[in-house]
Amino acid sequence: MAGLLKPLRRGVWRYLSDRDILVAAGVTLVVFVGSLGLVYVAHLVNVWRIAWRSPVLGNTRRALLIFGRMLVQDRPEADFIGRLARGRDNVLAGRADRVLLLGGSSGGSISEAEAGRRWLAAAGEWPAEVPVTLEQLSIDSLENLRHARELLRPAHAAPLPAVWLVTSRYHLARCLYLARRLGFDAAPIAAEPRLALSGRYIVRMLMEAGYLMWIDIGMRWASLTGNRRMAARIS
Repeated sequence: MAGLLKPLRRGVWRYLSDRDILVAAGVTLVVFVGSLGLVYVAHLVNVWRIAWRSPVLGNTRRALLIFGRMLVQDRPEADFIGRLARGRDNVLAGRADRVLLLGGSSGGSISEAEAGRRWLAAAGEWPAEVPVTLEQLSIDSLENLRHARELLRPAHAAPLPAVWLVTSRYHLARCLYLARRLGFDAAPIAAEPRLALSGRYIVRMLMEAGYLMWIDIGMRWASLTGNRRMAARIS
């Protein structure tokens, strides 16, 4: 039973016991039904547009945030390897002044960030002037970015540096939304060379549109009702 429940402890599912999150889910359902699904379609178009248009190489030098993903036998799986490889390409092209590997424990003996570090070390060449920092406390994308913000801005009053967000194309829209709400000057870099709509990828994008709709409508509801506690979750 513990093994079956493990996936529910990660991502948005772990918030299902939270009253504010459930209220946001209820409001989202009402909006979805009331709009005849058009609000969901708008978010899906946004997920697709960002996935389609995002570049694979940055055009300026920024801090590089590479998002982790659940490990398989303490090793990065295919999506995570794609993110690491794309981040490394950008570092070697001079598009990064520092790198943060994001990701805590996903059930194995090491963190996602540490597994990423080991993969990069095994990949070979790495510029000595580009430091690598591990963020190993988070278990979802929001926590990734919150902890990255703390690492990039030790003094609260200091400005945040501009960042590249390196992740899979299906994941970019949600990461951009969260990063910008948290105060980042963020831009996307896609792990995959191009958007290839396989059956698995379509499912992932449909799910991401749902997550993004839930988060976005929840934040709008918090603003409308003056629920500061709820709004503070992504600020």
